[in-house]
Amino acid sequence: MRVGLHALGISDGASPEVIRAVATAAERHGFARLWCGEHVVLVDSPDSRYPYSSDGRIAVPADADWLDPLLTLSFAAAVTSTIELATGVLLLPEHNPIIVAKQAATLDVLSSGRFSLGVGVGWSAEEFEALGVPFTGRGRRTDEYIDVMRTLWADDPASFTGEFTRFDGIRVNPKPLRRGRLPMLAGGNSSTALRRAVSHADGWYGFNLPVVDVAEHVATLAEQCALHGRSFAELTIAVALSDGVPEDLPKLEATGVTEVVVVGAPPPIPDEAAAWTENLARTWIV
Repeated sequence: MRVGLHALGISDGASPEVIRAVATAAERHGFARLWCGEHVVLVDSPDSRYPYSSDGRIAVPADADWLDPLLTLSFAAAVTSTIELATGVLLLPEHNPIIVAKQAATLDVLSSGRFSLGVGVGWSAEEFEALGVPFTGRGRRTDEYIDVMRTLWADDPASFTGEFTRFDGIRVNPKPLRRGRLPMLAGGNSSTALRRAVSHADGWYGFNLPVVDVAEHVATLAEQCALHGRSFAELTIAVALSDGVPEDLPKLEATGVTEVVVVGAPPPIPDEAAAWTENLARTWIV
């Protein structure tokens, strides 16, 4: 069982010294991957419900530092050499897909092929409004943007005509290192997110999910594979748990989970952040 770490870019984990300390310690002590999430905008009193907590509120204060995930992971790539990197998740419909394709491929090249792009549709209507992007239709926009990026990475020149995107005969380079294809994960715990993980992506990133719910979600992924003619074995299935303990790893692996992601907030002092990361590794990694 692979174990990843989601701890970079927010609050105390947003300083370069702490990012360096956590990233290098995570690589040294056996974490498989570093994850980094995104919000461009937070508001003090949102009407939108956060879907990953029982009270509908995100735990991160609106005035906390929250670094851009692609830039944060680029910094982490520069101070490491083997640990993998992933966005968990980038809110794709908030972005121009041509720019994201360029940025993601650049990060893949700079990290020597260690990057995977996790994407989600977003939940905050206030965030979309601030960015001038329609909240309605964000799922269709996400599916199309994934197709756009796949096209840009595979074809040169590339053309595309869709509901939200149109271009003809353009070149966007560099290409991802793995034969012009970048691994993509669809984030979210809804049935639509699970469908997207199979129909458009290479796997799924479930977030803040109770252990008892994991098997049901994985079974849905298997059903979607049958519907879409895909092999379940080829999926990456990464799960950040709301209540898991290391003793759950064998059971989760038996269901088909390929990576458990430990979510935490490092202390603000680099030496303490490194020790914190080492202690997590000793707890979670066999």
